[in-house]
Amino acid sequence: MISLLLFVIVVVYVLLLVFITVEKIIFKGDWHFILFFMVLYLPFYTSILSIVYQATGSELVVAFFQYIKELLLFLALLGFVFYNRNIWDYPIRLNLVDKLFLSFTALAILYVFLPLGEASLLSKLLYLKGTLLIPLFYFLGRNTKMNQKAITRLFSLIMFVAIAAFCLNVVEKAIGVHFQQFSGYALFNFAVNGIDPSGNYGLSWTFETQTSGMRLASFFSDPLELASSCLLAFSTGLIWYLSKERGQSWMYLIVMAASFGSLMMTASRAAFGAFFVMLLFIAVVFRLYKLLGLGALLFISFGAYVILFASDEFYYFIYDTITFQNASSLGHLVEWFLALDSIIANPEGIGLAMSGNTGSVEDEFRVGGENQFLIYGVQLGVLGMFLYIAILGFGIYKSLLVFRKTEDSNTARIAFVTAATKFGLLLPLFTANAELYAYVSLITWWMMGYTLTAYNRLYSTLNFTTTSNLSQPSV
Repeated sequence: MISLLLFVIVVVYVLLLVFITVEKIIFKGDWHFILFFMVLYLPFYTSILSIVYQATGSELVVAFFQYIKELLLFLALLGFVFYNRNIWDYPIRLNLVDKLFLSFTALAILYVFLPLGEASLLSKLLYLKGTLLIPLFYFLGRNTKMNQKAITRLFSLIMFVAIAAFCLNVVEKAIGVHFQQFSGYALFNFAVNGIDPSGNYGLSWTFETQTSGMRLASFFSDPLELASSCLLAFSTGLIWYLSKERGQSWMYLIVMAASFGSLMMTASRAAFGAFFVMLLFIAVVFRLYKLLGLGALLFISFGAYVILFASDEFYYFIYDTITFQNASSLGHLVEWFLALDSIIANPEGIGLAMSGNTGSVEDEFRVGGENQFLIYGVQLGVLGMFLYIAILGFGIYKSLLVFRKTEDSNTARIAFVTAATKFGLLLPLFTANAELYAYVSLITWWMMGYTLTAYNRLYSTLNFTTTSNLSQPSV
């Protein structure tokens, strides 16, 4: 009965969302509406596929829900082409990050055809498809023009997802059952992805701590993806709280509290550490020094809770993590050493689909897989790894410049969220194939593209002003 109800809700929700998106793109030319679709679809993606398979048992029906996002993305690209009447005169102004992205993309495409690695051509193409989503969403951001209403809607949807996720987490915690046990997660993983159920909850080991405590994921694919999305939601709530009148800002406090609450229930060590790193980054770089006090207070409160009130299993979970006695922590170290050994032996890389945790990477060929930087280093060589690092570094730096220089409040908000979230995600990138977390990954890459368009405008204006001043005769 529950599975049938969930299936009906999913079908109605997805078809309505698809109808609105297609209508906006085709008939109104709002090709950037694909972004709103992704915000409302990607967080639920795995749950939707699980529920559909549990109700129908058909991989063909699942495929429709699986590839509908790619079809709509292709439709949005067509909309971009056809609704730009001056497409052949489209101005091209490349900044450093654009050039790095073009180089990274070209390298990834080249490695599909180089005779490297043992992966099949099909596996390489499937891996490339996932990789190209990153520059594609950056490109969409670089070419999107959004008014104040649209930007407010985007942030509102991000905050809505955060609150909805927390509410479901509270229900899961109250009844002591993962939502995935109702959605058919284990059945879907076994039948479609070939992954056997594991762990004490019949899902996978990701959904529990080493001491068998529950790690909650709400409607996200796993606790790690939810934890990363909490960084996006918290920074969004924070900038809106700081940039609105205090009498109108209570809702943003709820968003931040919900984000932190969900983060706690994921029991993600990397994301929890990333949260405090992000707070420190925001406090120092954006000169919000009161956040240092808030971060210290939260850290002390957490420490007091662990020592005085936490259950034995949670206490030893934290203790084993700090002392590197946790099996997961040791697993990360092993994967890093394997990846580093491969990079040292093959600095040119060993080819696409040879590292990482995506479905296109076969276990018998996989080398490393729990560090996003090393994953690219194993596959695309030292050059590919450093291109990716440079994109992140310069992208964050230029986002900071935009935040400080722009006079448009909404652009400043996007720049703030971009810099804060991307910096916060650096730690999870060291411990996971974090670009697989499509929701937070693709949305923040779009934000970086949007921010870098503002950077180009600011740079041109500053150059023009400087040149004009130099051309004036001195008095």
